[in-house]
Amino acid sequence: MPRIPASCQAAVGLACLALPVLVRAQADTTVRDSTAQALQSVRVTVTRDAARSPFELPFALSTAPLSARPAQRRLSVSDLLLGVPGVQVQDRANPSQDPRIAVRGFGARSAFGVRGVRVLRDGVPLSLPDGQTPIDWLDLETIDRIDVVRGTAAALYGNAAGGVLDVRSRAPAARPFAADARVWDGGGVQRANLTASGSRRDSTGTFRQAQWLGALTRTRGDGPRTWSRLDATSVFGRALATVGGTRLEVQGTVYDAPRAENPGALTAAELARDPRLPDSLNITRRSRKAVQQSQVALLAERTVGQGTVRGSLFTGTRALDNPLPFAIVEVDRRVVGGGLHGSWRLTPGAWPLRLGVGVDAQRQVDERYNFENCAEVLPTTPVTARCPVRGAEAGATRLEQQERAANVGGYGRLEVEAPHGVFASVALRYDQVQFRVRDRLVTATNPNDSGARTLGAYSPMLGLTWRAKPLWSLYANVSTAFETPTVTELTNQETGAAGLNATLEPQRTRTVEVGTQALLWGPLRVDAALFDATVRDELVPFDVPNQPGRRAFRNAGRTTRRGAETSVRAAWAWLETGTAYTWSRFRFARYVVGSTSFAGQPIPGVPEHYLQAFVTARRGSGFATAEVTAASRASANDAATVCGSGFASWTVRAGVVAPSGARVRIEPTLAIENLFDRRYASSLVINATRNRFFEPGLPRRVSFVTRLSWQ
Repeated sequence: MPRIPASCQAAVGLACLALPVLVRAQADTTVRDSTAQALQSVRVTVTRDAARSPFELPFALSTAPLSARPAQRRLSVSDLLLGVPGVQVQDRANPSQDPRIAVRGFGARSAFGVRGVRVLRDGVPLSLPDGQTPIDWLDLETIDRIDVVRGTAAALYGNAAGGVLDVRSRAPAARPFAADARVWDGGGVQRANLTASGSRRDSTGTFRQAQWLGALTRTRGDGPRTWSRLDATSVFGRALATVGGTRLEVQGTVYDAPRAENPGALTAAELARDPRLPDSLNITRRSRKAVQQSQVALLAERTVGQGTVRGSLFTGTRALDNPLPFAIVEVDRRVVGGGLHGSWRLTPGAWPLRLGVGVDAQRQVDERYNFENCAEVLPTTPVTARCPVRGAEAGATRLEQQERAANVGGYGRLEVEAPHGVFASVALRYDQVQFRVRDRLVTATNPNDSGARTLGAYSPMLGLTWRAKPLWSLYANVSTAFETPTVTELTNQETGAAGLNATLEPQRTRTVEVGTQALLWGPLRVDAALFDATVRDELVPFDVPNQPGRRAFRNAGRTTRRGAETSVRAAWAWLETGTAYTWSRFRFARYVVGSTSFAGQPIPGVPEHYLQAFVTARRGSGFATAEVTAASRASANDAATVCGSGFASWTVRAGVVAPSGARVRIEPTLAIENLFDRRYASSLVINATRNRFFEPGLPRRVSFVTRLSWQ
């Protein structure tokens, strides 16, 4: 058995000690908070099938326990994914950069956005064709649940599916009108949200039922660190109706963040002195970003025979102004795509068959400009070729090009329902990803970077499930994933050579997994999984020497990932608790840079031990929640000569919940994050230069949340 570090042992011990105290405190409770839910055999659609019980599927599946942890601040997706084994979310305390989401290590090296993990909202992909996913514009206030596939899933989802996050939107109220407002204040940041929704039946019969939901969210403040101001507004809406037997939905998001400052990473000495410090270079170069993003999607679903057909069309834009220490980056993006998926249950013989087929297509066009960053140049400084306009932040044009990425993929899945609760399935998908760059700035000193590459892959999967009892199953699968470099990774060559990097290949993964899940005695859910993955040509980032903030990529020859995941959750009327523990032994098996071999070294950014636990107690109209995240040390570079220390961080919340039948409800909550004010690095910059490996976790922060609802 792997040895659990002291930080994890302490977290487990304290959680266990708290349980009997909470049980005694709730022994006479007879009123249950309306936010509490007994554990049930939920149904999921994350596997692109009709809604299915997880006990029939050969995957490691989890649903984030949102309802068990009331009054979350929802400022970061890390608030929502606590308690899911195999999933690590590194909150950078940096409003200019998305949290880093890793599923079994995939995505742990992401510099910007989410990499290696496929993200969807209500079946519409948020991930781009080249595999990257900006999630700064995701409206967290309107999320009802997140279903997670914790293993490689390219056979269904294609490129960059080392894991899948399927975000499901909050359902509209079942009555004609309901509204709630939520105000949050803490750590120098304030957030306000207003959500309204309703449902009605049409008397003419044209619409069987029409539903709608709209939300406005405003976030602003100076942030927990110096140079971490944030100003953002989000509008989300969805409308649903059933017309002539077809369920239709239109949803859209508009996001505007005119300022999100980037405090950067710290050295070990700076982290020890004051985690609120910024990188001084980010101050002088005024590193930050401004984003405007919009997306609209049309979804349709209809029953056809003994199955269901679902389709979607979507389009979106993103405008990014991103001053960085090495350059000012501007991107204007257009995305369009769609998908068509069908699943049927057929009974040609004694053994029923389930057939699933689908096709996805997506296209991304970026107009990209890079300018010299002249923010540190004084207005009195003489003009130069680099900074030709006195006092202007953007200097000479360094890059002007159009980048295109397109992805087309199709899959088929066949499942046999054998006697005695046995389900056997096979799936195969083929994807083709095309990259094209058109350089519009070709001079005698700037070579032509135009080029094109086409990368493709077949992704098979085999799965077997035995539903030994209605609420207990065992499963096994052999699955695959592939991940292409992004356009930026292909063009950003360490040597500065022109064109697309012809030597950078996609990383390819094969995973063998076994697991079990069970719902025991009503309130107890148990989930356990073991996996062994081999990755060829793993994409490894590194900072380009003497060019702060600029990253390039290379392929490691071969890596191995072995791990174990387990979670236990329980729910009663007065108490809910859960623990998720992940053991990850990820190593370079073959990786040589120059004359140096890194074989046997741990893959950076992933702690070997990672534990999260929570407990929520309720008494009458009050509740109290305690949460802990604990991790062992993790290396920050390929040679494992720099490491981030292990840590344990606690959060506590207590509040009041109004009676469920009240027409007007006021629900105040007080929260303390990082209760013991530990100084630690919640995220690591892999292979950083200037010794700036450490992105600090949030210092102790007291926040106050008030929710007002009316229906």
